[in-house]
Amino acid sequence: MTEAILLVGGKGTRLRPLTVHTPKPMVPAAGVPFLTHQLARARAAGVEHIVLATSYLAEVFEPYFGDGSALGLHIEYVTETEPLGTGGAIRNVASRLHSAPDEPVLIFNGDILTGLDIRALVATHEDSGADVSLHLTKVDDPRAYGLVPTDPTGRVTAFLEKPQTPEEIVTDQINAGAYVFRRSVIDTIPEGRPVSVERETFPDLLASGAHLQGMVDSTYWLDLGTPQAFVRGSADLVLGRAPSPAVPGRCGDRLVLPSATVAPDAKLTGGTVVGENAVIGAGARVDGSTVLSGAVIEPNAVVTDSLIGAGAKIGARSVLAGAVIGDGAVVGADNELRDGVRVWCGAELPAGAVRFSSDQ
Repeated sequence: MTEAILLVGGKGTRLRPLTVHTPKPMVPAAGVPFLTHQLARARAAGVEHIVLATSYLAEVFEPYFGDGSALGLHIEYVTETEPLGTGGAIRNVASRLHSAPDEPVLIFNGDILTGLDIRALVATHEDSGADVSLHLTKVDDPRAYGLVPTDPTGRVTAFLEKPQTPEEIVTDQINAGAYVFRRSVIDTIPEGRPVSVERETFPDLLASGAHLQGMVDSTYWLDLGTPQAFVRGSADLVLGRAPSPAVPGRCGDRLVLPSATVAPDAKLTGGTVVGENAVIGAGARVDGSTVLSGAVIEPNAVVTDSLIGAGAKIGARSVLAGAVIGDGAVVGADNELRDGVRVWCGAELPAGAVRFSSDQ
């Protein structure tokens, strides 16, 4: 296995305001852009050549990763001028692939944090002789996902859109967003128009008699599509629950980048990350949260399961729980923000503007 496609063109709408200035794969998780973890895990599995299928804020990727040599990779970049969907994006980069028609090409969605055994997925693909192999994972409540039932040999038998009734839930297996394609199959995807690999390519291949193989791997798996999931994923990387060779430090309760400043009596727990040049004030408590570069947490603030954008400021004694604060935003002293509250980039919230009564 020598090459892969990473689909990193999405707008990350559900992650706003984090993605106003930064494409989703470049939002830092455990101290580095999330994409770094995917690239490092692919390299560790033997991948040498990766094509990034970019679109939204495409100009951000190449200045950071360059030709990929720092990661031991050869990285190329292809930018969509119009959104093409997952299948269209795969087809759009086909000319950059070097594989022979029968050789395997790995494909990853750019917003999945997973402990998938990549080599095992490739081995399953080759041993089964499949045209396409899919990583499947089991979830407790599959209603929000497309279901992928398989026969006793692992061969995919159907693709079922999000089930609404108990009778429709025929399996707890879902598409986990990593695939191996036979190189020649990529060339059968229609060119120059939007194509969904999940809704069009896979069902059409199945209907035509192609062999689609599923491999269930129920190690760590998380869709980072929401701010709450992103914060959790970053914390899990720091805590060592999610595997990555790219975490810049030892796993533990906290990750503080070298240029950050943390007061001696501040308490950082739960996989908290403190980014470059960020400042954590005296008596502050930060649990399970991500504090991006240049952000300031003033004395005695309490921040839990939240993401604080680059250059943002959290005032003294403010309490945040499950909040998302955009880049450069200012939350004045003595505010209380809970339950998914988002403060837009550059916004300013005066001191004491938002409070919750004691019975809430």
